[in-house]
Amino acid sequence: MPIGIALIGSGIFAQEQHLPAITATPSLTLKAIYSRTLKSAQALGEGLAGVELYSEDSEGKGYEELLQREDIGGVVIALPILAQPSYIRKALTANKHVLAEKPIAKDVATASELISWYTERILSSPPNPSPNPSPPIFAIAENFRYLDSFVYASQQIALLGRILGFRTRVNNLVTGGKYFETAWRKVPEYQGGFLLDGGVHFIAATRLMLGEGNQPVRTSAFTSQLQPHLPPVDTLTASVQLASGVSGTMDISFGTTFKGSEYAVACEGGSVWVSKGKVVVTDKEGKESVREFPEEGSGVVQEVKAWGESLERGKVNEEQSPEQALEDLKLLEAMLRSGEQGGKVMDV
Repeated sequence: MPIGIALIGSGIFAQEQHLPAITATPSLTLKAIYSRTLKSAQALGEGLAGVELYSEDSEGKGYEELLQREDIGGVVIALPILAQPSYIRKALTANKHVLAEKPIAKDVATASELISWYTERILSSPPNPSPNPSPPIFAIAENFRYLDSFVYASQQIALLGRILGFRTRVNNLVTGGKYFETAWRKVPEYQGGFLLDGGVHFIAATRLMLGEGNQPVRTSAFTSQLQPHLPPVDTLTASVQLASGVSGTMDISFGTTFKGSEYAVACEGGSVWVSKGKVVVTDKEGKESVREFPEEGSGVVQEVKAWGESLERGKVNEEQSPEQALEDLKLLEAMLRSGEQGGKVMDV
């Protein structure tokens, strides 16, 4: 029987990605939508049968009332970065499974405290068993870990032997557009601005490709604000050392006229290059093998499906664990702190 789900938030990503992904997942059924205003909840819920609306400005139909419903077993939370932790805590306390948008929190301290609270208060002392018989699952939505191109690339890298180096380059110029026009992004009250909001995606993809045993341990970075409308910084260039001693580079900018992205990993047996759904594997002799993934989409459908399957199993999917999201945030924060100190080497 499908698990009843509520969608928390009615912003762009909830509209364009989460709602279609939930409706496309057979193991989930959408029961309710919550938003800041009833008007925005109505806009998202238009044409949806059997979906009840909740909002901050609806008497007796706020978030707390939604969480009291026994036919809702989990929530998908897509709210501004600073708002999410309190909504996550309330849902888990009410014994609802959670899939919350990345980043896990605004900084490492907040994320670490949230994970500790979940481990000590929820996993060790589960809430009332209804409607979930076991402790609620806390998962972070990182759709880049579900992009078919990156999954395939990580599998190929694992076959090519010891990693010799890597590089990640993602360049773009944000001058406006639907995401920039959200107030909390235009005037960010959290570190990194777009580098936090978008940058954790690129770190997640890089870490997926590098695989187990190749975790970043140190970094030295320079950061800058190239565009006055993208505070506090919009560009970082970093060297990153892995536990093996091998190093690589990460170049991320939302304020440059350079365009495009590429992720590349060099191994003893060859190299792997990824960009926009295309993967090129080159062996030591220079022979190339190209594979494209035109239907991979944004990865949100895959991640929501994986979350639904994890609820059926009663165990968090490792790719969605809060600890994975924390590792992404640790590297980003270390790079930002290094940039603030003129490239000082920082432990991750």
